[in-house]
Amino acid sequence: MNTYIVLVAITAYFSLLLLISYLTSRRVGSETYFTGDRQSPWLLVAFGMIGSAMSGVTFVSLPGMVANNDLYFFQFVLGNVVGYLFITFVLLPIYYRLRLVSIYGFLKNRFGNGSYRMGSLIFLVSQSFGAALRLLLAAKILHFAFFGQHGIPFFITVAIILIFVWLYTNKSGIKTIVWTDTMQTFFLILGAMVTIYGIKNALDFSFLEMVEAVSHHKYFDVFNWEGKSGNNFYKQFVAGVLIAIAMIGLDQNMMQKTLTCKSLRDAQKNTLIYSIVLALTQFLFLGLGVLLYIYAADIQLLLEVDQSGIYLNTDNLFPNLALNHLGVLVGISFLLGIIAASFSSVDSALTALTTSFCYDFLDISHKSAKKMRRIKNTSLVGFSILIFMIIMAFSHSQGDVISHIFRVAGYTYGPLLGMFLFGMFTRYDIKDKYVPILCITAPILTYGLSVYMKTAFNFDFGFMNIAVNGLFTVLGLFLIKVNRD
Repeated sequence: MNTYIVLVAITAYFSLLLLISYLTSRRVGSETYFTGDRQSPWLLVAFGMIGSAMSGVTFVSLPGMVANNDLYFFQFVLGNVVGYLFITFVLLPIYYRLRLVSIYGFLKNRFGNGSYRMGSLIFLVSQSFGAALRLLLAAKILHFAFFGQHGIPFFITVAIILIFVWLYTNKSGIKTIVWTDTMQTFFLILGAMVTIYGIKNALDFSFLEMVEAVSHHKYFDVFNWEGKSGNNFYKQFVAGVLIAIAMIGLDQNMMQKTLTCKSLRDAQKNTLIYSIVLALTQFLFLGLGVLLYIYAADIQLLLEVDQSGIYLNTDNLFPNLALNHLGVLVGISFLLGIIAASFSSVDSALTALTTSFCYDFLDISHKSAKKMRRIKNTSLVGFSILIFMIIMAFSHSQGDVISHIFRVAGYTYGPLLGMFLFGMFTRYDIKDKYVPILCITAPILTYGLSVYMKTAFNFDFGFMNIAVNGLFTVLGLFLIKVNRD
């Protein structure tokens, strides 16, 4: 693809982001960066959250993974929808009643400072690595499509991306992100739609012929009933429920946008609409994956397969076809889609990391306006540098990463899930000082049990490790409980 066309497209896109930032940064207060002044339109938040949830990893990995996993991921997505109902009718009323900026303030009110800081620390670690891995994939694609073609080192590519994110978020933070993420969600979905249209034309299909080819393909298999498989329906569905609660409802990144809505009712409408549209969007990307493999077979594209028949480096399929085989329009749409998906997850992650650190560890709410701005700016730069360092540490990793992200989430978010559930559904106090030890022990026990079950019984927990981890955490909290008088 012509690199100058790529440059024009990227420049125009970033200019639009900066324009939105300028328009939303006028008349900002000292807490606007963190709360958006609690004036965000709920429908805007709902649409924009799709981009944050999808990320560049999902944009590329979800279509590619169907070769090895069929459409089994949609079982997980169906569980997500049920998890969002819990968020809507259980978690959001609590957050609004307590008027929380950092949602981990619930743990402080319920248990004490040890649990509060531990919950926030779990989020900071999980989100730092998650944001870095999401951006890594997009940075590699942009480097391949443009920066690398001009001899620019990869670390400069990453630095440029992070600087651009800082430029359009540093002043009004979440207030700007609510609007920019709406635009970026549009480009994310547009990228998928244009690719589908391009493949349809390349294969000379009518719309109905395309739908029939996808729906009758061997990869178009949604439900897995094999008990020991990690893709078993019940494992995927329950894990989908729990991971949605943990990675959305107990995640400062996702909840910070929702809490900018004017009222609880608006926030609930936002979450319900978002859950339905997100499920449909993810199904669209899974269907796109089937279509990509149909097109790859048609042009006789050689795909890497190991001795057991497992496809390798499936994350490369979508970028390869979009940038090298489907023409300029699809290529540009793909690049804008991957930029949109990555930026909409990384910008909100940086804002959420800054918010959580400033409120949970630096107690910024009791500082003067001038000091708040200085602390916020320093923290934002610090987390940008941290994400840069993580990206460079993992810059040589390869393969499908979306499954690994959700498996890792089971270990990192499991203790958080256990603490919140224990706090909401029991009336016990706990010995707060032991919580950090418990939150380290539970994931270790989960990993040990997972390895044992796989080795001894060939039983794969799959994404269900979050349920096991959360259960170990709840049992541990019962062991350190203190009965109320």
